[in-house]
Amino acid sequence: MLIDYLDQNRQRFLDELLDLLRIPSVSADSKFKDDVRHAAEFVREKLDAAGLDDAQLFETAGHPIVFAQKMVDPALPTVLVYGHYDVQPADPYELWKTPPFEPTIRNERIYARGACDDKGQFYMHIKALEAMLATDGLPCNVKVMIEGEEEVGSDHLGTFVAQNRELLKADVILISDTSIISNETPSLEAGLRGLSYVEVEVNGPNRDLHSGVYGGGVANPINVLTQMIASLHDEQGRITIPGFYDQVVDLTDAERAELAKAPFDLTEYERDLGIDAVMGEAGYSTNERTSIRPTLDVNGIWGGYTGEGAKTVLPAKASAKISMRLVPNQTPDEITELFTKHFGSIAPAGVTVEVRPHHGGLPYVTPTDSVEFEAASRAFEDAWGKKPIPTRGGGSIPIVALFEQELGVKSILMGFGLDIDALHSPNESYGLFNFYKGIETIPYFYKNYAELKK
Repeated sequence: MLIDYLDQNRQRFLDELLDLLRIPSVSADSKFKDDVRHAAEFVREKLDAAGLDDAQLFETAGHPIVFAQKMVDPALPTVLVYGHYDVQPADPYELWKTPPFEPTIRNERIYARGACDDKGQFYMHIKALEAMLATDGLPCNVKVMIEGEEEVGSDHLGTFVAQNRELLKADVILISDTSIISNETPSLEAGLRGLSYVEVEVNGPNRDLHSGVYGGGVANPINVLTQMIASLHDEQGRITIPGFYDQVVDLTDAERAELAKAPFDLTEYERDLGIDAVMGEAGYSTNERTSIRPTLDVNGIWGGYTGEGAKTVLPAKASAKISMRLVPNQTPDEITELFTKHFGSIAPAGVTVEVRPHHGGLPYVTPTDSVEFEAASRAFEDAWGKKPIPTRGGGSIPIVALFEQELGVKSILMGFGLDIDALHSPNESYGLFNFYKGIETIPYFYKNYAELKK
């Protein structure tokens, strides 16, 4: 029986995940290039060992894509599993309680970079498939595609998908790279925000200057940059870029009421984050601000002297990285263009401004009345004893909208993470309960999907 197989192999499954987490597969930093490939090889080997066929690496202009499949019967529906083996940079290392690539288990949680995002989550699928193939059989065809560039925008995956539509042909795409409300209240994300990510640079004098000799007489790029950034929001928390909200699709009162059914404790939320108040766009709840409304945030800012001690310098330039989360029907190209035009227009005399687009992605919404969504909902109900609450996610998976565009199928966002997992932050973690419960839940999706598609 499948449950017996899962129980008998729990420790091996965990040990394998810990081995994967030890590989520093940071796609954003070229010094980890060999490690990224090592992670890809590891995933290929485990897909092969799990009993899938054609496990191989497809080379791209960036990092390789891992692919494998198991075609049981052409008459059965086909599920395409997507995930990513690359991880965010672990900086700043000094804020980690234990080294980010030396996974440590504390309080029933795995602490390591990539523990939840996305190694722990996609690896559940490999182990679930292994268990199905070793016991009761696989009730659907399956294809698995795990990429190595999600954390840097999936630049080359789009080309691969467009060139391999037949290879990737499927009835649904299954993704575990999102979260649930809590271990007591499972949920299914029915949407994701899009993304526009840019880097800005403000240039002033042709060299760094003595702040005593020149201060007060020359525009300071750091002062100017911070003033420009501050002007991007008004007192109501709305973004001031002209045209920014023109395409935003507002939810109906009924839709907002449905989302409000998700349990949320504002006091606990503030306590967990160590803050004494929340803030954001007026007229919306915290859950709405972080899911159905667009945002603009500074992700990093630098300029001048930041070393130890003092250096009285008036810097020649200052820079910042800015991300904008988008909602239907905003597009990253349009928002990037609006931002670029506006940011240049508010630059004062004495400085020049450059905006460099990085990457972006479209927002995504999946219907909650589809066979695919129902199969996932029933899977949670089978494994957890509770029907999951439909939610909207605040994060972005840029490739999801492209999948629908290129392959013509919907994606099911069947994630098992929690808000406390600290994605992209020091001390990222993933609960052992979530890892094992995910492996238990995934086979129910295949069972339900095969039955509903008959």
